[in-house]
Amino acid sequence: MNSSLRLRNFLFLSFIILNAGLAATAAAACASQKLETAVLAITRVGSSAVEITVEIARTDDEKARGLMYRKKLPDGEGMIFVYDRDQRMSFWMKNTVIPLSIAFIASDGGIVEIRDMRPLDLSSVQSSRSVRYALETPQGWFDRAGVKAGDVVSGLPPHDGAARLPKTAR
Repeated sequence: MNSSLRLRNFLFLSFIILNAGLAATAAAACASQKLETAVLAITRVGSSAVEITVEIARTDDEKARGLMYRKKLPDGEGMIFVYDRDQRMSFWMKNTVIPLSIAFIASDGGIVEIRDMRPLDLSSVQSSRSVRYALETPQGWFDRAGVKAGDVVSGLPPHDGAARLPKTAR
């Protein structure tokens, strides 16, 4: 092999390794960024309330990133996606390795439906009707906590962007 071909191969491989390293660093940075948090209470029909600590995804960037690149999500924690109007929602699991459950929530806090999502699955999981919020948790948490469609979530973050909940963590 002549020296110019070896040099070209070396430069090409160096470029690939450098880009892989940068991508891994960016993914790690995304995974470590925590958003504003709040504690929501879910009143179960015919039972007491259960609490969940959530990160709040308000901006388009926060909602697009969601729980991507996270390696773990403890029971009793999740992410609430806040929208400014009722709409049919669609979620996928791109770059998300944690199995999740999602609750689609109406503007009055009522849970419309709960669905499970598979890690890295690019197919859409859609709400059956227009809702205002979506709450992602570790898969099966809703069942383990006794939460079902028809239960009501209180303490939901405002969706108008004007008012903010007190910050419990950053």
